[in-house]
Amino acid sequence: MKKIGKLKKLEDIRELWNGEATDFTPWLAKEENIRQLSEETGIELEVVEQEKNVGPFRADILCKNTIDNHYVLIENQLERTDHTHLGQIMTYAAGLDAVSVIWIAKQFTEEHRATIDWLNRITDVQFNFFGIEIEAYQIGESLPAPKFQIVSKPNEWSKTVKSASKNQGLTKTQQINLEYWSAMKEYFETKETFLKSQKPQPQHWATFAIGRSDFVLTAVMSTRDNMIRVAFEINTLPPNKDFNILKKRYEVQSYQEFDGELVWDELPKRRMSYIYLKKAANVADKSDWENQHQWILEKLEKLDKFFRPKIKVL
Repeated sequence: MKKIGKLKKLEDIRELWNGEATDFTPWLAKEENIRQLSEETGIELEVVEQEKNVGPFRADILCKNTIDNHYVLIENQLERTDHTHLGQIMTYAAGLDAVSVIWIAKQFTEEHRATIDWLNRITDVQFNFFGIEIEAYQIGESLPAPKFQIVSKPNEWSKTVKSASKNQGLTKTQQINLEYWSAMKEYFETKETFLKSQKPQPQHWATFAIGRSDFVLTAVMSTRDNMIRVAFEINTLPPNKDFNILKKRYEVQSYQEFDGELVWDELPKRRMSYIYLKKAANVADKSDWENQHQWILEKLEKLDKFFRPKIKVL
């Protein structure tokens, strides 16, 4: 039998980070660490700025959710939570127009945990509040391994019920849209995929992050045109600049990778341009949805693997 070590929790996390602003915030803002936080929260985070000024105050980290470009505020505290930081969080969130807030601390008091729960109960589905305790573990004399432990998060079920009450007036097409994306989300969750499905909406498209704001993957379905489509969308300024750079560098390679099926569409009169794959499909036929969702999953994963590393070097 192999020798097995014992997992030990470090009681004083200041052994790893002496100060919040000088040590912890710069560490968290690194790509590999913010990615770990993204995986825990389910929000695709991209750092916009550290120590962001909000009037006379400074917020620790301002991020964007790369799916919808909404702001996400991160406030750090290497001690037990206190009222001062709670007040700062609300002030910063209002000043930055953030719709998601992540409060990270060594320990949450029951009062502050209850406050985060209450904020998630009373706010609409677009607002999200997370309480996260930062911990660190090691085995023997190994390097300490930080861990984000969520102690309070949005109650997706209750928020879904709340938003559903607003959807009772949906048209027949909107109802089909909502059912289609809900079924696709369930299908994705049965597969080993790195794609994160967002909350289904009664619209004809669904979006997926690809690591940078202003770039996104989309899936589209149309009952009118009897088709499904997946696309890599570019929405940067100036219009079409990044599209043309990517096209010059990778168009020929993309045809080889996607068997000539990929369409590069500049849309010169619009800010957005996109690169897509399209397939005929009877969206109204629910018995065929699994086949359609399988195609969408495979093509989205392929687009992600092809374009994600390329937009990082733009």
